Amino acid sequence: MKRLTIADIAERAGVSKVAVSYALNDRPGVSEETRAAIKAIADELGWRPSNAARNLKGASARAIGLVLCPPAATLTHEPFFMELISGIESVLAGPSYGLMLHMVASAEEEAAIHRRWWAERQVDGVLVLNVRLQDSRIPVLEKLGMPAVILGPPSASELLPSVWSGDAESATEAVRYLAALGHRTIARVAGPPDFAHTAVRDEATREACLRAGLPEPVIIHTDYSGDEGARATRHLLLRSDRPTAVVYDNDILAVAGLGAAQELTVNVPRDLSIIAWDDSVLTRVVRPALTALTRDIRAYSARATEILLALTAGGTGTSESVEPARLVPRASTSPAAR
Repeated sequence: MKRLTIADIAERAGVSKVAVSYALNDRPGVSEETRAAIKAIADELGWRPSNAARNLKGASARAIGLVLCPPAATLTHEPFFMELISGIESVLAGPSYGLMLHMVASAEEEAAIHRRWWAERQVDGVLVLNVRLQDSRIPVLEKLGMPAVILGPPSASELLPSVWSGDAESATEAVRYLAALGHRTIARVAGPPDFAHTAVRDEATREACLRAGLPEPVIIHTDYSGDEGARATRHLLLRSDRPTAVVYDNDILAVAGLGAAQELTVNVPRDLSIIAWDDSVLTRVVRPALTALTRDIRAYSARATEILLALTAGGTGTSESVEPARLVPRASTSPAAR
């Protein structure tokens, strides 16, 4: 769907483009009745003025957009987001493009921002993060025809290109490693259940445990915050069949889980092995240092940005898989206690 112009409004209203321009800019030259009718049609069609090129049809905004809807208040202290933005900026610096960053509380608000950005020509395209299983943003972007690249599994859209890492492969590697250490009861403290990558990791963990002859893993979903990570860990460690190993979906959860285990006098790694998904300085400064599934987040977001810029220049974007997170053993994992 092309951007709405005053020509579209003029055709709908049955007047000239000049009349529409006069009406929308509150200039004399049209009657108040005609002005009101034109403005009503403009509102109905979702027209917005172009801030980037009000009078220059087709001019580039020289900016891309990223709307963040982080679970809880994780943005200020989760290293993942800083690495992600750093990778985006590393690509935008060359062609002197800007990054429009906006925070919202829901997917519906994010879709509204996308509509406004595209109607007002504030951005040339967007990156889409944390794709959900039933994501209301995707059909909006497909209908708008706005260049967009998804950072997540390719199953989210047949029309929009995706860049993703092999989450299933990494989850399987973590389970196989723990099974080789003799762990029989493995748990997972995960992110929000409606996130597509969470579902991929959940299923891969279950399948890997099944193939290894282990019981089905206990999976607790959280909002990625430290408070939720600690709460989930206490719940697991107070079970009669408490796990001997836990895989956490990010570094914040894992560090909080370590603290909760120490609070309950559960020794890590003698009584409990811990693996963090996404490596950071946090996983390396705690004691014991945490075994982690590490990936190059900067390269991940940089590649998505490169594809998006190619799309905004009229190219065709293709989905790509980047290197999956690889296991880096540290002091928080050891053979299971007999």
